[in-house]
Amino acid sequence: MLGSVLKHIRVFNKNTQLELAENLDISRSYISEIESGSKIPTIELLQKYSDNFNIPLSTIMLFAEEYDDKNGLKNKTKHLLAKTTLDLLDWICKEDGKR
Repeated sequence: MLGSVLKHIRVFNKNTQLELAENLDISRSYISEIESGSKIPTIELLQKYSDNFNIPLSTIMLFAEEYDDKNGLKNKTKHLLAKTTLDLLDWICKEDGKR
């Protein structure tokens, strides 16, 4: 889910992968791999995202948190709320792209 969160943050802020790569001093392909979930960013890179978009790192991690106890009601609720929020952000980004 972390890659999806980072992609939504980038798109919401109207950055291309190339623009973000230049701002973070990494390759565009690495951003693509992170957003697709094939690579996991380091904590240092997550801090760069946080600084670049002026979003607390804890907020990024809250949306991306994975739960070990997926059978617990509290964790299922948190997971559902996080997924619903991501789906809403995805819809907003798509609608914004149509304008």
